[in-house]
Amino acid sequence: MKRRFLAAVLAGFLTAPAIAATDYPSKPITIIVPVAAGGTVDRVARLMSEGLSAKLGKPVIVENRAGAAGVIGTKYVAAAEPDGHTLLAIANTFVSVPQFMDNAGYDPVKDFTPISQTCSIPMVLVTNTTTKYADLNALVEGAKADPQAVTLGSSGEGSTGYIAAELFARAAGIEFTHVYYKGNSQALLDVMSGQIVGMFDQVSTASGNIKAKKLVPLAVTTLERSASLPEVPTLDESGFKGFQDETFNALMAPAGTPPAVIEKLHAAVTEVMNSQKMRETLAEQGIDVKTSPVPADFQRYLEQSVTRYREIAKR
Repeated sequence: MKRRFLAAVLAGFLTAPAIAATDYPSKPITIIVPVAAGGTVDRVARLMSEGLSAKLGKPVIVENRAGAAGVIGTKYVAAAEPDGHTLLAIANTFVSVPQFMDNAGYDPVKDFTPISQTCSIPMVLVTNTTTKYADLNALVEGAKADPQAVTLGSSGEGSTGYIAAELFARAAGIEFTHVYYKGNSQALLDVMSGQIVGMFDQVSTASGNIKAKKLVPLAVTTLERSASLPEVPTLDESGFKGFQDETFNALMAPAGTPPAVIEKLHAAVTEVMNSQKMRETLAEQGIDVKTSPVPADFQRYLEQSVTRYREIAKR
Protein backbone atom coordinates (compact mmCIF):
# COMPACT_ATOMS: atom_id res chain seq x y z
CA MET A 1 0.00 0.00 0.00
CA LYS A 2 2.77 2.34 1.04
CA ARG A 3 4.73 1.52 -2.13
CA ARG A 4 1.69 2.17 -4.32
CA PHE A 5 1.17 5.53 -2.61
CA LEU A 6 4.80 6.57 -3.13
CA ALA A 7 4.64 5.43 -6.73
CA ALA A 8 1.54 7.51 -7.30
CA VAL A 9 3.16 10.62 -5.75
CA LEU A 10 6.28 10.14 -7.84
CA ALA A 11 4.23 9.71 -10.99
CA GLY A 12 2.42 12.93 -10.17
CA PHE A 13 5.68 14.84 -9.91
CA LEU A 14 6.97 13.38 -13.16
CA THR A 15 3.83 14.17 -15.14
CA ALA A 16 3.09 17.59 -13.61
CA PRO A 17 5.10 19.57 -16.20
CA ALA A 18 3.42 17.70 -19.06
CA ILE A 19 -0.04 18.40 -17.62
CA ALA A 20 0.84 22.05 -17.11
CA ALA A 21 2.09 22.30 -20.69
CA THR A 22 -1.09 20.73 -22.04
CA ASP A 23 -3.15 23.45 -20.39
CA TYR A 24 -0.68 26.23 -21.21
CA PRO A 25 -1.35 29.07 -21.28
CA SER A 26 -3.95 29.10 -18.53
CA LYS A 27 -3.94 32.90 -18.05
CA PRO A 28 -2.61 36.06 -19.73
CA ILE A 29 1.11 36.11 -20.55
CA THR A 30 3.23 39.12 -19.65
CA ILE A 31 6.35 40.02 -21.61
CA ILE A 32 8.59 42.24 -19.52
CA VAL A 33 10.62 44.78 -21.50
CA PRO A 34 13.43 45.91 -19.16
CA VAL A 35 14.01 49.20 -21.00
CA ALA A 36 11.93 52.27 -21.72
CA ALA A 37 9.17 52.24 -24.32
CA GLY A 38 9.94 53.27 -27.87
CA GLY A 39 13.18 51.39 -28.55
CA THR A 40 13.68 48.38 -30.77
CA VAL A 41 13.20 45.80 -28.00
CA ASP A 42 9.90 47.42 -27.04
CA ARG A 43 8.65 47.76 -30.62
CA VAL A 44 9.46 44.18 -31.57
CA ALA A 45 7.91 42.82 -28.36
CA ARG A 46 4.67 44.72 -28.98
CA LEU A 47 4.41 43.59 -32.59
CA MET A 48 5.16 40.01 -31.56
CA SER A 49 2.65 40.09 -28.70
CA GLU A 50 -0.23 40.70 -31.12
CA GLY A 51 0.57 37.56 -33.08
CA LEU A 52 1.23 35.48 -29.97
CA SER A 53 -2.14 36.46 -28.49
CA ALA A 54 -3.91 35.12 -31.55
CA LYS A 55 -1.72 32.02 -31.74
CA LEU A 56 -1.89 31.02 -28.05
CA GLY A 57 -5.47 32.05 -27.37
CA LYS A 58 -4.70 34.25 -24.36
CA PRO A 59 -3.84 37.95 -24.05
CA VAL A 60 -0.10 38.68 -24.27
CA ILE A 61 0.66 41.92 -22.45
CA VAL A 62 3.87 43.96 -22.79
CA GLU A 63 5.01 45.71 -19.62
CA ASN A 64 7.99 48.07 -19.37
CA ARG A 65 10.09 47.76 -16.20
CA ALA A 66 13.04 49.99 -17.04
CA GLY A 67 16.00 51.01 -14.92
CA ALA A 68 19.59 50.18 -14.00
CA ALA A 69 20.57 49.23 -17.56
CA GLY A 70 17.79 46.66 -17.73
CA VAL A 71 18.67 44.98 -14.45
CA ILE A 72 15.40 45.81 -12.65
CA GLY A 73 13.11 44.15 -15.19
CA THR A 74 15.48 41.27 -15.76
CA LYS A 75 15.70 40.38 -12.07
CA TYR A 76 11.91 40.60 -11.84
CA VAL A 77 11.53 37.87 -14.46
CA ALA A 78 14.34 35.76 -12.98
CA ALA A 79 12.34 35.61 -9.73
CA ALA A 80 8.98 34.95 -11.42
CA GLU A 81 7.14 31.64 -11.33
CA PRO A 82 8.68 29.43 -14.07
CA ASP A 83 5.36 28.54 -15.68
CA GLY A 84 5.69 30.40 -18.98
CA HIS A 85 3.35 33.25 -18.04
CA THR A 86 6.09 35.81 -17.35
CA LEU A 87 8.68 36.23 -20.09
CA LEU A 88 11.55 38.60 -20.82
CA ALA A 89 12.37 40.44 -24.05
CA ILE A 90 16.12 40.96 -24.30
CA ALA A 91 18.90 42.50 -26.36
CA ASN A 92 22.70 42.30 -26.11
CA THR A 93 22.76 44.22 -22.84
CA PHE A 94 21.14 41.22 -21.14
CA VAL A 95 24.46 39.43 -21.65
CA SER A 96 26.94 42.30 -21.50
CA VAL A 97 25.77 44.24 -18.42
CA PRO A 98 26.64 41.48 -15.87
CA GLN A 99 30.18 41.42 -17.30
CA PHE A 100 30.64 45.17 -16.75
CA MET A 101 28.53 45.73 -13.62
CA ASP A 102 29.51 44.37 -10.22
CA ASN A 103 26.69 42.31 -8.68
CA ALA A 104 24.13 42.75 -11.45
CA GLY A 105 22.03 40.22 -9.57
CA TYR A 106 21.40 37.70 -12.32
CA ASP A 107 23.25 35.20 -14.47
CA PRO A 108 22.13 35.33 -18.13
CA VAL A 109 22.80 31.62 -18.63
CA LYS A 110 21.88 30.00 -15.30
CA ASP A 111 18.83 32.10 -14.37
CA PHE A 112 16.97 31.89 -17.67
CA THR A 113 15.83 29.45 -20.34
CA PRO A 114 15.93 30.66 -23.95
CA ILE A 115 12.85 30.47 -26.16
CA SER A 116 14.19 31.94 -29.39
CA GLN A 117 16.06 34.79 -30.96
CA THR A 118 13.58 37.07 -32.71
CA CYS A 119 15.65 39.42 -34.87
CA SER A 120 19.01 41.03 -35.53
CA ILE A 121 19.82 44.69 -36.17
CA PRO A 122 22.99 46.15 -37.67
CA MET A 123 24.73 48.99 -35.87
CA VAL A 124 25.73 52.12 -37.77
CA LEU A 125 28.42 54.68 -36.91
CA VAL A 126 26.92 58.14 -37.34
CA THR A 127 28.18 61.68 -36.99
CA ASN A 128 26.64 65.12 -37.57
CA THR A 129 26.38 67.18 -40.71
CA THR A 130 28.89 69.83 -39.57
CA THR A 131 31.68 67.64 -38.23
CA LYS A 132 35.20 67.70 -39.61
CA TYR A 133 35.23 63.90 -39.21
CA ALA A 134 33.15 63.33 -42.31
CA ASP A 135 34.57 59.89 -43.11
CA LEU A 136 36.18 56.95 -41.33
CA ASN A 137 39.74 57.95 -42.17
CA ALA A 138 39.23 61.45 -40.78
CA LEU A 139 37.70 60.03 -37.61
CA VAL A 140 40.54 57.55 -37.08
CA GLU A 141 43.25 60.12 -37.77
CA GLY A 142 41.52 62.61 -35.50
CA ALA A 143 41.40 60.10 -32.64
CA LYS A 144 45.08 59.28 -33.11
CA ALA A 145 45.97 62.97 -32.98
CA ASP A 146 43.70 63.86 -30.04
CA PRO A 147 41.61 61.15 -28.33
CA GLN A 148 39.90 63.78 -26.17
CA ALA A 149 38.50 65.55 -29.22
CA VAL A 150 36.74 62.49 -30.62
CA THR A 151 33.70 61.99 -28.38
CA LEU A 152 31.39 59.02 -28.97
CA GLY A 153 28.15 58.68 -27.05
CA SER A 154 26.48 55.57 -25.64
CA SER A 155 24.06 54.60 -22.88
CA GLY A 156 26.88 53.34 -20.67
CA GLU A 157 29.32 50.50 -20.17
CA GLY A 158 28.02 47.24 -21.54
CA SER A 159 25.46 48.90 -23.83
CA THR A 160 25.36 47.94 -27.50
CA GLY A 161 26.77 51.30 -28.55
CA TYR A 162 29.58 51.05 -26.02
CA ILE A 163 30.55 47.53 -27.14
CA ALA A 164 30.55 48.48 -30.83
CA ALA A 165 32.69 51.54 -30.12
CA GLU A 166 35.18 49.52 -28.09
CA LEU A 167 35.45 46.85 -30.79
CA PHE A 168 36.00 49.56 -33.39
CA ALA A 169 38.66 51.24 -31.27
CA ARG A 170 40.52 47.92 -30.94
CA ALA A 171 40.27 47.27 -34.68
CA ALA A 172 41.48 50.78 -35.57
CA GLY A 173 44.14 50.94 -32.88
CA ILE A 174 42.78 54.19 -31.45
CA GLU A 175 41.39 55.68 -28.27
CA PHE A 176 38.57 58.19 -27.94
CA THR A 177 36.38 59.73 -25.25
CA HIS A 178 33.22 57.93 -24.16
CA VAL A 179 30.26 60.13 -23.21
CA TYR A 180 27.53 58.28 -21.29
CA TYR A 181 23.81 59.01 -21.48
CA LYS A 182 20.71 57.60 -19.81
CA GLY A 183 19.45 56.52 -23.21
CA ASN A 184 20.29 56.57 -26.90
CA SER A 185 17.69 59.20 -27.80
CA GLN A 186 19.51 61.97 -25.91
CA ALA A 187 22.84 60.84 -27.32
CA LEU A 188 21.44 61.05 -30.87
CA LEU A 189 20.17 64.57 -30.20
CA ASP A 190 23.64 65.61 -29.03
CA VAL A 191 25.23 64.06 -32.12
CA MET A 192 22.86 65.98 -34.38
CA SER A 193 23.48 69.24 -32.52
CA GLY A 194 27.25 68.77 -32.59
CA GLN A 195 27.66 68.41 -28.83
CA ILE A 196 29.49 65.12 -29.43
CA VAL A 197 31.18 63.78 -32.56
CA GLY A 198 29.18 60.59 -33.06
CA MET A 199 27.96 57.25 -31.82
CA PHE A 200 27.17 53.69 -32.82
CA ASP A 201 23.41 53.24 -32.92
CA GLN A 202 21.05 50.60 -34.24
CA VAL A 203 20.04 51.10 -37.86
CA SER A 204 16.42 50.73 -36.76
CA THR A 205 16.55 53.92 -34.65
CA ALA A 206 19.08 55.94 -36.67
CA SER A 207 17.87 55.38 -40.24
CA GLY A 208 15.04 57.90 -40.05
CA ASN A 209 17.40 60.74 -39.14
CA ILE A 210 19.93 59.52 -41.71
CA LYS A 211 17.34 59.62 -44.48
CA ALA A 212 16.23 63.08 -43.25
CA LYS A 213 19.87 64.24 -43.65
CA LYS A 214 20.17 64.99 -39.92
CA LEU A 215 22.89 62.38 -39.40
CA VAL A 216 25.81 61.29 -41.57
CA PRO A 217 26.39 57.51 -41.66
CA LEU A 218 30.00 56.37 -41.90
CA ALA A 219 29.67 52.57 -41.85
CA VAL A 220 27.53 49.67 -40.68
CA THR A 221 28.83 46.87 -38.47
CA THR A 222 27.57 43.80 -40.33
CA LEU A 223 29.48 41.88 -42.98
CA GLU A 224 26.76 42.68 -45.52
CA ARG A 225 25.25 46.09 -46.17
CA SER A 226 21.96 46.89 -44.48
CA ALA A 227 18.91 46.60 -46.74
CA SER A 228 17.63 49.74 -45.02
CA LEU A 229 20.81 51.71 -45.83
CA PRO A 230 22.21 50.06 -48.96
CA GLU A 231 24.39 53.06 -49.82
CA VAL A 232 26.33 52.87 -46.52
CA PRO A 233 29.51 50.73 -46.64
CA THR A 234 30.36 48.12 -44.04
CA LEU A 235 33.36 48.43 -41.77
CA ASP A 236 34.59 45.20 -43.30
CA GLU A 237 34.74 46.70 -46.80
CA SER A 238 36.14 49.96 -45.40
CA GLY A 239 39.39 48.36 -44.38
CA PHE A 240 38.47 46.66 -41.11
CA LYS A 241 38.41 43.12 -42.42
CA GLY A 242 36.16 40.71 -40.58
CA PHE A 243 34.58 43.38 -38.39
CA GLN A 244 31.13 42.24 -37.34
CA ASP A 245 28.94 43.37 -34.48
CA GLU A 246 25.17 43.22 -34.60
CA THR A 247 22.54 43.51 -31.93
CA PHE A 248 19.99 40.79 -31.31
CA ASN A 249 16.57 40.58 -29.72
CA ALA A 250 15.28 37.40 -28.13
CA LEU A 251 12.62 36.03 -25.80
CA MET A 252 13.54 34.31 -22.53
CA ALA A 253 11.74 32.48 -19.71
CA PRO A 254 12.79 31.94 -16.09
CA ALA A 255 15.03 28.93 -15.46
CA GLY A 256 13.01 25.83 -14.64
CA THR A 257 10.19 26.52 -17.11
CA PRO A 258 8.92 23.10 -18.33
CA PRO A 259 10.51 22.03 -21.64
CA ALA A 260 7.09 21.41 -23.21
CA VAL A 261 6.07 24.99 -22.45
CA ILE A 262 9.30 26.27 -23.99
CA GLU A 263 8.66 24.15 -27.09
CA LYS A 264 5.14 25.52 -27.43
CA LEU A 265 6.37 29.09 -27.06
CA HIS A 266 9.22 28.50 -29.51
CA ALA A 267 6.82 27.18 -32.15
CA ALA A 268 4.50 30.17 -31.67
CA VAL A 269 7.32 32.74 -31.76
CA THR A 270 8.83 31.16 -34.87
CA GLU A 271 5.52 31.22 -36.73
CA VAL A 272 4.65 34.77 -35.70
CA MET A 273 8.07 36.28 -36.43
CA ASN A 274 8.44 34.57 -39.81
CA SER A 275 5.08 35.68 -41.17
CA GLN A 276 5.34 37.79 -44.30
CA LYS A 277 3.61 40.74 -42.62
CA MET A 278 6.07 40.75 -39.71
CA ARG A 279 9.08 40.46 -41.99
CA GLU A 280 7.90 43.35 -44.16
CA THR A 281 7.00 45.54 -41.19
CA LEU A 282 10.36 45.06 -39.51
CA ALA A 283 12.36 45.33 -42.74
CA GLU A 284 10.94 48.83 -43.20
CA GLN A 285 12.56 49.69 -39.85
CA GLY A 286 15.93 48.16 -40.67
CA ILE A 287 15.30 45.05 -38.57
CA ASP A 288 15.97 41.54 -39.88
CA VAL A 289 13.83 38.67 -38.58
CA LYS A 290 16.05 35.89 -37.25
CA THR A 291 14.65 33.02 -35.20
CA SER A 292 16.44 30.07 -33.61
CA PRO A 293 15.85 26.63 -35.21
CA VAL A 294 15.67 25.22 -31.66
CA PRO A 295 16.02 26.92 -28.25
CA ALA A 296 19.34 25.12 -27.65
CA ASP A 297 20.88 27.03 -30.57
CA PHE A 298 20.29 30.34 -28.84
CA GLN A 299 21.56 28.88 -25.57
CA ARG A 300 24.90 28.18 -27.26
CA TYR A 301 24.93 31.68 -28.74
CA LEU A 302 24.34 33.17 -25.28
CA GLU A 303 27.20 31.19 -23.79
CA GLN A 304 29.53 32.33 -26.56
CA SER A 305 28.40 35.93 -26.07
CA VAL A 306 29.10 35.77 -22.32
CA THR A 307 32.68 34.68 -23.06
CA ARG A 308 33.10 37.42 -25.64
CA TYR A 309 31.79 40.25 -23.46
CA ARG A 310 33.76 39.00 -20.46
CA GLU A 311 36.96 39.31 -22.48
CA ILE A 312 36.01 42.84 -23.57
CA ALA A 313 35.27 43.82 -19.97
CA LYS A 314 38.63 42.51 -18.79
CA ARG A 315 40.42 44.56 -21.46
